[in-house]
Amino acid sequence: MKAHTKVTQAAITPQLALQLLKDGNERFVNSNQVGRDLLDQVKDTQSGQYPFATILSCIDSRVSSELIFDQGIGDIFSARVAGNFVNEDILGSMEFACKLAGTKLVLVLGHTSCGAVKGACDDAKMGNLTALLSKIKPAVNAVAEPADQALRNSKNIDFVNEVAVKNVHMTIEAIRAQSEVLKQMEDDKEILILGGMYHIDSGKVTFFEE
Repeated sequence: MKAHTKVTQAAITPQLALQLLKDGNERFVNSNQVGRDLLDQVKDTQSGQYPFATILSCIDSRVSSELIFDQGIGDIFSARVAGNFVNEDILGSMEFACKLAGTKLVLVLGHTSCGAVKGACDDAKMGNLTALLSKIKPAVNAVAEPADQALRNSKNIDFVNEVAVKNVHMTIEAIRAQSEVLKQMEDDKEILILGGMYHIDSGKVTFFEE
């Protein structure tokens, strides 16, 4: 499979970009990945890149966007930080990816059994990790159930996963609130901004389509 060109990127609508990720994940789950010559794609992209999607995911070693969506070199921008939240730098990167480099979709991808979310649920404190986890704490506080404090920790995996989902939704809200560029592009239907959850037990991605 060849890398995307300016022409093929321009032909991709936001909805098609979403479908390309869905199809790629389906191939991944069924061990039916597309055959690619990655070095050939290196050559294809040496003079420019034309990716169709921007994905913000966790640094978790099990959640590599290129692999779980069966994409090659030059297909997607991949931003990663523990807990998949946004800050000024990530928002700037997303604005570059969409406004200047032409991607048609922003996907915020959380995952089950997220270590960063577990740390936030447990109010873990350690060096710079303390500040990082504080970015996820609002999602912990936003999940009302269970009310029993003894059940609001990393040992309760259902609670952890609910917080992870809430964190994705709150990150999307933050993108729209803090980036006029991306919000305007979404309003103009130039891009889609949506979330999803990767299930570490199956490899399947569930998309949150509004």
